[in-house]
Amino acid sequence: MKKVIDQFLAQVRQKNQHEPEFMQAVTEVAEAVIPYIVKHDIYYGQNILLRMVEPERVVSFRVAWIDDQEEIQVNRGYRIEMNSAIGPYKGGLRFHPSVNLSVLKFLAFEQVFKNSLTTLPMGGGKGGSDFDPKGKTDTEVMRFCQSFMTELYRHIGPNRDIPAGDIGVGSREIGYMFGQYKRLKNEFTGVLTGKGVSWGGSLIRPEATGYGVVYFAEKMLEEKQDSFAQKTVVISGSGNVAQYAAEKVIQLGGKVVTLSDSSGYIHDAEGIDTEKLQHIMQLKNVERARINKYLEKYPKATFHAGKTPWEVPCDVALPCATQNELHESDAKMLIQNGCLCVCEGANMPSTPEAIHQFVQHKILFAPGKASNAGGVAVSGLEMAQNSLRYSWTREEVDNRLKNIMAEIHSSCMTHGKEGDYINYVKGANIAGFVKVADAMLAQGVV
Repeated sequence: MKKVIDQFLAQVRQKNQHEPEFMQAVTEVAEAVIPYIVKHDIYYGQNILLRMVEPERVVSFRVAWIDDQEEIQVNRGYRIEMNSAIGPYKGGLRFHPSVNLSVLKFLAFEQVFKNSLTTLPMGGGKGGSDFDPKGKTDTEVMRFCQSFMTELYRHIGPNRDIPAGDIGVGSREIGYMFGQYKRLKNEFTGVLTGKGVSWGGSLIRPEATGYGVVYFAEKMLEEKQDSFAQKTVVISGSGNVAQYAAEKVIQLGGKVVTLSDSSGYIHDAEGIDTEKLQHIMQLKNVERARINKYLEKYPKATFHAGKTPWEVPCDVALPCATQNELHESDAKMLIQNGCLCVCEGANMPSTPEAIHQFVQHKILFAPGKASNAGGVAVSGLEMAQNSLRYSWTREEVDNRLKNIMAEIHSSCMTHGKEGDYINYVKGANIAGFVKVADAMLAQGVV
């Protein structure tokens, strides 16, 4: 079996030699899915996985815009339309200096499986730009977003490709892009998700990814007859996902002790309660300040510059920052300190070596394609509401989100049970693969 997997990876690597993040994502899927394909005649010999790793379409374009000093700036824009077997392309837009083809292809590939797991009819895509919204004025961000959408609008549509937000793309950026799309097309359609509630957005959408991660972790703990009550929880990141994951943990009786950003992490041994979390939201969302400013109001906390929070003893760890932030040494430290459960809020935040440690030591571990699918799930619900020209209540959307996360957990269990241990990595990859593969087989070689 190892030989078959190695041959497949060598074939994919030949075409994608300079794309390490993409190859990392493909390797994780291949190791779980190829043994399943070999055992099932319906998929064997159809080169399904080889077809899945090749995007249906890659769009790359120039984004020229004028800054406040009237200097012309140039960035690069992308849209990866990965797979549309089960529905129109769906996936976020990321604005960050680290954005390149490898990062976006890995995200788009993950998105295919994630969207499949939600049970909603959505294909997988991803896009973005190496533009950095940090430090830019609202006017500069608007000019960039309008220029970006002036090209992107040709490739998207409510029944073709429906982008959303991601790192660096919040309600402000979605608003500017939607306004430009509406101006260019002269129509009001649900072409973007993550919109403001007053103009087609869904309640719970900002909270969805963070809430979904915690709902998934709650299901994992329930399998061990446990819960979040009295649990010490370490969270990385301090953006949208981390903030709302912390909010939901607090509601469920857990004690959040860390949050972080690219400068380092804060550790509040007394716990970050609702009032402290509101202050962090003010710092990050309104003032756009660094996380260490938290200490000005809460001096009992400590700040650890240039470090990630995995050295802090905890019961549950929620990596919610960015890819490859949790390394093998971090995984060993978490295990040594008695961590019971690791549930990914970001996309691929754990390195393959770290994941190997978690699985080897039978720690409850959920990959992001399963545990952070709440965001795209509610994006799918936003699309449904746009089609109906109707808005569901907060409670209704939250209940639908909770049910979707429970269904994803159930699918992972079905395909990932290994004796008394649930291998969520294997379960998520196989469950996501089966739905897409069946649709591809039914639609022929296209």
